[in-house]
Amino acid sequence: MERIADITRNTKETKISLNLELDGSGIANIDTGIGFFDHMLNSFARHGLFNLEAKVDGDLYVDCHHTIEDTGIVLGEAIAEAVGDKKSMRRYGSVILPMDEALVLCAIDLSGRPYLGFDVNFTVDRVGDFDTEMVKEFFYAVSYKAGMNLHIRQLAGTNNHHLIEGVFKAFAKALDQATMMDSRIVDVLSTKGSL
Repeated sequence: MERIADITRNTKETKISLNLELDGSGIANIDTGIGFFDHMLNSFARHGLFNLEAKVDGDLYVDCHHTIEDTGIVLGEAIAEAVGDKKSMRRYGSVILPMDEALVLCAIDLSGRPYLGFDVNFTVDRVGDFDTEMVKEFFYAVSYKAGMNLHIRQLAGTNNHHLIEGVFKAFAKALDQATMMDSRIVDVLSTKGSL
């Protein structure tokens, strides 16, 4: 069974086409118009072993907000579509990831119930052309569109680049765990019988 999603979303603010393959090898082809965001999405794909293609044309003459938030919306939709009925899927994933002096915790439950717990403190407004406040907005959009319970916590760190990259890599590793198939799980991993 191929766990792939192909999503297109066009608004007056952004035009996005995104293809996600959960069972990939970390191949990425990303163009959002924001160099640092491209770097983060490439890191997400590589460290989660997802194949990801994303072409985003956003109103960057305004600022980076719509481009980043809308990409989060589309990635969340792609995750929800790619996991399908979630049968035999592990559902939970968590990691504590070091990135030099930074240490980030990420925990995921693909429960169908959206929630974001986010506790990361940035000390600068921007990294490159990427507004640091958009990290939380991106993951809020992903978590709500994917229907995931997502917790991200800074355990240590002072360098904002390292913190953001640690967040994206930790999310990738936790999502890879949560989406892994396990033959011991006959249906879905829930006492309710559905997710």
